[in-house]
Amino acid sequence: MTPTLTPPPTEAPSAGERCDRCGAAAKVRAVLPGGGDLVFCGHHGNKYAKDLEKVAVQILRSED
Repeated sequence: MTPTLTPPPTEAPSAGERCDRCGAAAKVRAVLPGGGDLVFCGHHGNKYAKDLEKVAVQILRSED
């Protein structure tokens, strides 16, 4: 089987996505250099903001 690479997301979290830390509605997406991403609620996005800025290639926030 040939592996398929999926491009990293370039949009803020959608309404159905949940925080990777606590399961609340996701508001922040951090795109990582390896192509993966992490999503966080507003609380955890703010809590980890400084650390995410050091490692993420892009940080996207939802409008609401």
